Amino acid sequence: MAVRAAIEAPAGDRPAGGRTTSDLPRGGSRDRRKGGATGRPRQQQDERAAGRADPAAGVEVVEVDANGFRFTVRAAGPTDGPPVVLLHGFPQTSWAFRTNLALLAQAGYRAIAPDQRGYAARARPADVDAYGLPHLVDDVLALAETLELGPFHLVGHDWGGIVAWLLAARHLERVRTLTVASTPCPPLLRAQLGQEQGTDPATRSRYLEMFRSPGDPELALIGQDGTGAGLQAMFAASGLRAAASGEYVDAMVRPGAMTAALNWFRALRPEHVSGLPPVVVPTLAVWSSRDVVLSRSAAEAVREFAAGRFRFEVLEGASHWVLDEAPERLQTLLLEHIGTP
Repeated sequence: MAVRAAIEAPAGDRPAGGRTTSDLPRGGSRDRRKGGATGRPRQQQDERAAGRADPAAGVEVVEVDANGFRFTVRAAGPTDGPPVVLLHGFPQTSWAFRTNLALLAQAGYRAIAPDQRGYAARARPADVDAYGLPHLVDDVLALAETLELGPFHLVGHDWGGIVAWLLAARHLERVRTLTVASTPCPPLLRAQLGQEQGTDPATRSRYLEMFRSPGDPELALIGQDGTGAGLQAMFAASGLRAAASGEYVDAMVRPGAMTAALNWFRALRPEHVSGLPPVVVPTLAVWSSRDVVLSRSAAEAVREFAAGRFRFEVLEGASHWVLDEAPERLQTLLLEHIGTP
């Protein structure tokens, strides 16, 4: 079936593809009294999220067939609420949006956050080129089609923000508003790929090129013992506490997961981010003052490529990992941006 429902469980306890409990029809066609992917959400079972997300909001996990793959998707909120699609970055999963999913549900939205290509165990092709940005954008569009979503509000963090920006630029009829957090502008990526000269490198590390090299980053991040000590150290050095990063480390040390996530970097081509039309939908860009990955100038540069209403906000004192550190502050900005259902 197109959609399958599962109870939420921490990554360390959940088999690849999730614990399936029932088959569901396509989104929007199920009687809400029966629950499931398009009915009343199941209560979230992950106690690590309970301190911030309200369990009563009912974050659930579903599996969705789209674009030839099966994606794990977290969802919350009334099925007839305005849809909000949330895209995570590297090296996180949809679990990063656990608080915002619940808060959006409380506000009356239908919030949907997929584990994207490479992060979902059943959406992990072997070919590096299969992780190019056009494929990642197509995944989001296909998921929206399977779930029978109308035009949606689009939110992206880090790499998820890059995918969101391209989707909004090239498929404006599908997007109501755009929100990006901790996200560089496409021309900066093109410059880092050596296609432009004289551009100030506004990122604060050489992580882009380092992660594009074959083999080395896997060894550095996962280690020969497979414990992910390097990844844990990277999170700590960039501001994310171990209590939050453990979920992502658990996910990334699974066989093939880190290579698939790094393939986003390896598959990036200049033509993927060239010739973009301006984004005309209302756009919110958010940057955090302790972001060691992205400078303010890089984050604010997206303004040049937004032709519609644009707002830039700074989360003072937060690191790059705003979804874990400051989800409520981000939520306030998001709701001001997208309005009340």
